[in-house]
Amino acid sequence: MGRYVARRLLQMIPVFIGTTLLIFLMVYALPGDPVRGLFGDKAGSPQVIAALRHEYGLDQPILVQYWNYMKDMVLHADFGTQIASGRPVTEVLGDAFPVTLRLAGLAFAIEVVLGIVLGIVAGLRAGRVTDNAILLVTLLLISIPVFVLGFILQLVFADQLGWVDPSVNDATNYGQLIMPAFVLATASLAYVTRLTRTSIAENLRADFVRTAVAKGLPKRRVIGVHVMRNSLIPVVTYLGIDIGALMGGAVVTEHIFNIHGVGGTIAESIVRREGTTLVGLVTILVLVYLLASLLVDLLYAVLDPRIRYA
Repeated sequence: MGRYVARRLLQMIPVFIGTTLLIFLMVYALPGDPVRGLFGDKAGSPQVIAALRHEYGLDQPILVQYWNYMKDMVLHADFGTQIASGRPVTEVLGDAFPVTLRLAGLAFAIEVVLGIVLGIVAGLRAGRVTDNAILLVTLLLISIPVFVLGFILQLVFADQLGWVDPSVNDATNYGQLIMPAFVLATASLAYVTRLTRTSIAENLRADFVRTAVAKGLPKRRVIGVHVMRNSLIPVVTYLGIDIGALMGGAVVTEHIFNIHGVGGTIAESIVRREGTTLVGLVTILVLVYLLASLLVDLLYAVLDPRIRYA
């Protein structure tokens, strides 16, 4: 197992370099100049603009900028400086990531608990009324856009019923994050439910289940041990990928509920052409994706004893 983990970590290095380089090239290919954007409608003098571009290294070739960025990040954990505010990008990341981690963590918990429970219920009652009702609900959740669902929940539960605040005033209050977390988790919840339902329905017809029943094992053990462990492998794969998607895909949700996290910072950086901030945020998300992928591969061996890593 240790050799496998070490090999996977080494394989992540070229993936990380290639991904960050692609992101870096794409971000700095965006039209507009962040330095000129500092002056707004007023045109700055060419001397001042040239001095600022030199200060932030924007006058260098793109590959030189990428080399300097990677060198500072690896050696000094320095992601650069935000041009608009002059703050280190690490401070911006430190402010934005805890907020999105709480939001994404709560959404992930909702997705896992509700998605798997509903999937189990639907899978055990495949073809019945309960199964059809759950499939219909998940289809609606997939079909409704996030921004539409967010505004509907705000209108009903905040404006009309007054049960919750329409926007998040305190990002450390999990009570205020429940509604935006549910909105963020809806599509993923529906996919987890359908994936769990399909996997359980297929495994219930498998030979190993018929063998377990023929041996006289209790139904609770057959379902809870044999069916569930095999059915969760594709679900765990999806959940591992979805961790990074929840953190990076919160742009619309954070905007609707006035949450100042990673999604809002990414949207703001795109508008301001803040390439340094944008690359830093996406770099962290790439690391989250890579580590989540490694964790999912390790969980395979826990769920299925037949899987062994050399």
